[in-house]
Amino acid sequence: MAFSVLMIKNRICDGQRRKGKNDMLQENRQAEQSRQNHKIKLMLCDLALLLFVDILMLVIYPSEDEPLATVAVVLQSLLGIASIFGWRSLGGVYRQIWRYGGTMAYMQMILMDLLAGVTYFAAQSLMMPSSYKISFVRALCIVALNLLFCMTIRFVYQYLYEYNDSKVADILRRVTAGFTGLSDKPHYARGAQNITPKINIAVVGAGRVGVMFAEELANNPRSAYRPCCFIDIDREKIGRSINGIPVLSEEEATQERLMSFPIQEIVFALPKMQADRKKELYDLYKHTGCKLKVYDYPLTQTVENGKRSMREFDIEELLFRQPMEFTDDRTHAYYRGKSVLISGGGGSIGSELCRQIAKMQPRQLIILDVYENGAYDIQQELRIAYGVTLDIRVEIVSVCDSAALDCVFERYHPDIVLHAAAHKHVPLMEHNCCEAVKNNVFGTLNIVSSSERFGVKKFTMISTDKAVNPTNVMGATKRMCEMIVLSRSGSSTNFSATRFGNVLGSNGSVIPLFKRQIAAGGPVTLTDRRIIRYFMTIPEASQLVLESGAMAKDGELYVLDMGRPVRILELAESMIRLSGFEPYRDINIVETGLRPGEKLYEELLIKTEELTKTDNRMIFIERDKPLSREEIDRKLEILRKAVETEDDEKVRRAMKRVVETYHAPEEVNCSAVEADEMQLAGSREDCAG
Repeated sequence: MAFSVLMIKNRICDGQRRKGKNDMLQENRQAEQSRQNHKIKLMLCDLALLLFVDILMLVIYPSEDEPLATVAVVLQSLLGIASIFGWRSLGGVYRQIWRYGGTMAYMQMILMDLLAGVTYFAAQSLMMPSSYKISFVRALCIVALNLLFCMTIRFVYQYLYEYNDSKVADILRRVTAGFTGLSDKPHYARGAQNITPKINIAVVGAGRVGVMFAEELANNPRSAYRPCCFIDIDREKIGRSINGIPVLSEEEATQERLMSFPIQEIVFALPKMQADRKKELYDLYKHTGCKLKVYDYPLTQTVENGKRSMREFDIEELLFRQPMEFTDDRTHAYYRGKSVLISGGGGSIGSELCRQIAKMQPRQLIILDVYENGAYDIQQELRIAYGVTLDIRVEIVSVCDSAALDCVFERYHPDIVLHAAAHKHVPLMEHNCCEAVKNNVFGTLNIVSSSERFGVKKFTMISTDKAVNPTNVMGATKRMCEMIVLSRSGSSTNFSATRFGNVLGSNGSVIPLFKRQIAAGGPVTLTDRRIIRYFMTIPEASQLVLESGAMAKDGELYVLDMGRPVRILELAESMIRLSGFEPYRDINIVETGLRPGEKLYEELLIKTEELTKTDNRMIFIERDKPLSREEIDRKLEILRKAVETEDDEKVRRAMKRVVETYHAPEEVNCSAVEADEMQLAGSREDCAG
């Protein structure tokens, strides 16, 4: 009984599969029949046009010998039909879906008809009696007029199908409905009840990219944007129009003129624009009340895997400096085939180091971190990207645990160590001095010692500009770490440190805070309106570390030429404007006062020390004279005794004893206005104004 039921079920399933297969075959046959019908209709239309042209030419140029002219017309028509339709079929002209026909399709049709014209004239010259031959001019007119009419009906078809909903277009659409299959409404309006009002935009840049962008918007009825004008500096374009869109000069693009359209958003379509020029244009248009956007690749993508799109300004672009590439083939070759350990590999800098190293085909990548979630995230990201081709290992270990570190180093024997693990939040470390020293200073000491014991070839520590004349515990601990690392020069391990400024998008960066405050409607808070900082992107910082690590010889401290410092107030104002608001009117900016340990500006270089150039013009070496191991040991002993008390104030006093350049922030801030960094930021502000 059960077997019979099973057989019946199988037969039913087989019947359903056969029915489904038959239905699919039927649909395919219907689709093929529809394609053939469209092809035949188009060929008949082209044939009618060709015959019309032949008759037209006969009327315009009548023959003196009518009977012969009639025979000649028939033979010439047959030869023209064979030549034109033969070449068009060979060129796939009738396989093209003309509602989407573009430049390539029309160029293909022109080429095929050119070959057909040559064939037509050559054949009639060789095969026809002299009395039946026609002149070159008449043959050229027949081919050219036929091509013109055939292209015209295709343009009209696209025009009726996609865009125009005027009364004239509706009448034409109804008249040609049987032949073209078009409905009585344009394609975009079918089933539409309400058309959303479009946003008027001005496109800065009437070059190839800007024109392509405007055409894309204008030719897409569903687009929410309408290009109303171009803004350009090319005098040959100014005062003219491109596809019906006027081109204005920068002088003409005043707030009053833009509001006459009215323009709601201004889009920069200048992909190769230099940073200074972008800053100039941003300052020019930021007071127009229009939202500013960019048409280009997102900075997080490459040209190869990205696509141009209209987007908000990326935060990196608000720095208005050219992104820098540091790594080269020599750097890639250095890390290729090596075992690389990255401490703090789950953090913002550490995870980017993992991504950069993964591209260089290391033999093994060891991610060491005490925070398992961050380490897990980067591990999964790299596994998805590289699969089994990348040997990834994750170790959940604190740098404060010397024994656990030794176990890791003994297990993997890494060739290269990149030390990114550290506590970096200035205010938090001011209130947790003991923890800052334990993790940053003695954690660095532990991993330095393990690297020496287990034969690591190169060790690179990531430092910060806050280590230069520090005014807080975090900066002082990083300066102490630099001294520890540089004191190990001359050992079997090559030790170096790399110092850079604030990193956009890193954990604790001011950018995410501003974004949250703007999203909440304000106010945006900053500690002091005068405060300035150096900034760089996470990829730039990571590449700097890798490049300097590859070129390091021993006991060197690397710094980056980061250009001009940035006023945090300007950054906050720009972020508010790019969010579609006006600073101080829609969203206020409020000062909260400097936090403990915070100074108005950061320094990248200790000015009393020698600065040496490298092969990379953006990377320099500070010839910081290293302390002896004995001196370092004495300093560490002072810190160790202070930490054992678990008294933050005693630890702070101990840090001031061991780091001679550690000063109270008040001592630095009182003379900040005279600092070169503040002067440089001030000159930038003056130029912008």
